[in-house]
Amino acid sequence: MGELQVQKLRNNPLKARYIKQLLVDIGALEQILDKKMFELSPIRIGAEQEFCLVDEFWQPSNKALEVLENIDDPHFTTELALYNLEINLDPIPLSGNCFSEMHLQLDHLLAMANKVAEKSATKIILCGILPTISKRHLNLEYLTPIPRYKILNEVIKEIRNNDIEIHIKGVDELNIRHDSVLYEGCNTSFQSHLQIDPYDFKDTYNWSQAIAGPSCPFVPIPPCSSEGNCGRRPELPYLRRVWIRGPVTFY
Repeated sequence: MGELQVQKLRNNPLKARYIKQLLVDIGALEQILDKKMFELSPIRIGAEQEFCLVDEFWQPSNKALEVLENIDDPHFTTELALYNLEINLDPIPLSGNCFSEMHLQLDHLLAMANKVAEKSATKIILCGILPTISKRHLNLEYLTPIPRYKILNEVIKEIRNNDIEIHIKGVDELNIRHDSVLYEGCNTSFQSHLQIDPYDFKDTYNWSQAIAGPSCPFVPIPPCSSEGNCGRRPELPYLRRVWIRGPVTFY
């Protein structure tokens, strides 16, 4: 979706053109909704799998672009950090053995990635937060050298007008200030996508927000980073890590 041609808008003469085009797009979306042009069936699901790249010593590997080029498959794409990549599975109808089909495709693509990564002395690993990530792996040299990531980092820092501060309470306490968004690169996950009826969006969005908090106890807790207490991970104490920054909005 899109061509990933990203520019900063602050003090950019193209800002007015961008806003005008954005309003045109919103108007087009409104017409599509009013004329019921969105497909309503079949309902489809999809998913994306993020994964880490490590070297022979299980340290983060910065060979994501090399591995991606050698894989040469449109299901794979970059992530924020050079030690992460992402797989996008094909959307399929939500019926029959759809979850088994999804599983089979994911296994196939992971096996492909493993085979290609070996040629670059790299392994792939699915682990949430890679325990061997240290502060040196959060320097900008590990930011994927693609303009949109560089601009994302710059814009977030400009908006905040300060470094990024992180405060986590729980079994492991973490208070840190960092000068880039690369802490986001620590996180890898499996994310499922559900196509919904666009005319039922408000109700669906509201109940998904309502159950987000109570569902936290059933989410696998990933290992910690920055040499924290990775060996002992009782779930309930770790729930103290969960923070909601800002209000939850309902429609």
